[in-house]
Amino acid sequence: MTQKLDHIDYRILNELQRDAAQSQRALSDRVGLSQNACWRRLKALESSGIIRNRTVVLDRAQLGVGLIVFVMVKTRHHSADWLKLFRTHVSSIPEVIDFFRIGGEYDYLLKIATKDMASYDRVYKRLIEGIELETVTSHFSMEAIEEQRPIPLF
Repeated sequence: MTQKLDHIDYRILNELQRDAAQSQRALSDRVGLSQNACWRRLKALESSGIIRNRTVVLDRAQLGVGLIVFVMVKTRHHSADWLKLFRTHVSSIPEVIDFFRIGGEYDYLLKIATKDMASYDRVYKRLIEGIELETVTSHFSMEAIEEQRPIPLF
């Protein structure tokens, strides 16, 4: 069951997407609630699973993670058992930062963040190791124009 949200909940969510590290006091001031009322709403949003996590956005360049690769995967296998095996395999590769099952010509899309081409080659070899894939196509990002944008809430 989906929790019914009102305009105050959306304001809280928008503020947290903008800055999840802000203090409870700053958040309550920005959304126009007392600290206690804001805290109760925040806890309800967390309990319902709408807020899954609070995270930090890192500067990849400063950390030496300069290469983003979008990997398209096609397979001949479409069983639940194979998907479970593939999901476990891909999830064990820390450089895979996003992982989607998609429709269309390909079956899966992976977003990989790594240091450089040699590092990506090691990730690629690990990806294809021990699991049968029909096609693996890599697309290399030349520039991140916008990343990790907030989810638009209305």
